[in-house]
Amino acid sequence: MDLKQRTIQREISLSGIGLHTGVKASVTLKPAPENSGICFIRTDLPNRPAVKVTPANIIHDSKIPRCSALGCDGVMIYTVEHFLSVLSGLKISNLIVEISGEEMPGLDGSALEYLNAVKEAGIAEQNAPLSIFAVREPIGVQQGEASIYIFPADDFKVSYTLNYNDSFLKSQFVTLTIDEHVYEKEIAPSRTFCLEREAAELQKNGLGKGANYQNTLVIGNDGVLENELRFTDECARHKMLDLIGDLYILGQPIKGHIFAVKSGHYLNGQLLKNIEKQKERCEAVSVVNSFDETQGTTINISEIMKILPHRYPFLLVDKVVEIEKGKKAVGIKNVTINDNFFQGHFPTRPIMPGVLMVEAMAQTGGVVVLTNEAHRGKVAFFMAVDNVKFRKVVSPGDQLVMEVEVVKDRARIAQIHAEAKVDGEIVAEADMVFSFTDASYLYG
Repeated sequence: MDLKQRTIQREISLSGIGLHTGVKASVTLKPAPENSGICFIRTDLPNRPAVKVTPANIIHDSKIPRCSALGCDGVMIYTVEHFLSVLSGLKISNLIVEISGEEMPGLDGSALEYLNAVKEAGIAEQNAPLSIFAVREPIGVQQGEASIYIFPADDFKVSYTLNYNDSFLKSQFVTLTIDEHVYEKEIAPSRTFCLEREAAELQKNGLGKGANYQNTLVIGNDGVLENELRFTDECARHKMLDLIGDLYILGQPIKGHIFAVKSGHYLNGQLLKNIEKQKERCEAVSVVNSFDETQGTTINISEIMKILPHRYPFLLVDKVVEIEKGKKAVGIKNVTINDNFFQGHFPTRPIMPGVLMVEAMAQTGGVVVLTNEAHRGKVAFFMAVDNVKFRKVVSPGDQLVMEVEVVKDRARIAQIHAEAKVDGEIVAEADMVFSFTDASYLYG
């Protein structure tokens, strides 16, 4: 079942003290349109500057190192991870977040109050499809004893190992497959924490001004001070909460299995950067399947190059002049003397090779089948050809018009029938079969 983008039904407000700055901030959540993403707006500053949730806006600020921060043009938003974790858990795609200060409220130190606020506002499903990035190959980062690796998987799963050299807080391990129910019951209630010996040093450095024994689990030699655990492994769960929030800065959910050991915000950010790099590589070589029939029924060469991985001198479709997404299309190949194959086929009488006519028809077929949303993130490979007939020669100056119709389309294969014409006469025809594989094959 295809998931849809989400926002909230109505606006809702809440306020609280920032864990690090100790400054009160009011936050108002507002619905946002499809494909707009998540955007913070600083209502306390002139002109209400906006900071969009995107990896490009991640800031590693030594002033407040123990949180995740976003910034743009000198405008900062600190401690966004708990809130973004909720948006990830509930798959909220589009949201306006108005905030009257530079740090998100810490509330009770967990994500529970943010989650309750979003649920009270109501979740609204939108019409646009939700894009989920599926990790294609393992990605890892490491720093000292800390590491994070993510591997391809059919869902979003996190396995976290916490290990402190401390008499009470030693080794904890949590592994969970994350969906809305699991997030709400098993992750959202877990609170931020610090060791008792760290607390005085943090406050000495101007941090933790809004922290207290109620919103922060302070861990002493014999256990939690002036509070009680919600889970026996609450600290590891909170690290998982932070990791989920940090990765949602990608702007979309992720499919993959994460194995994290002693990781924190900095290493989470490094993993996110590497995930973004893989995502960009996939988009650069992958079928994008983003053709919008409402914008017309033609696809120009730049759009074809987003759909097909072929490049000079082997890209043999100049334009698709008519298309019914996933069903049929008409492609054009302008045959010119500058086509490199004419240098040897034949110097005295240039003729387009028949195999390249078949290839041009196949590429047109590739455009058609890859605009089917079912094959998003795939590449089509030529698997079989049958009933090939060549009826006339094709020479420089001819315009090859390729008419392709999908006969059968399944999850793993598609069958097409193609005809190539010049001046309305059939010059070649064939039946073809494609198989689909992940686009990561092209750069693996």
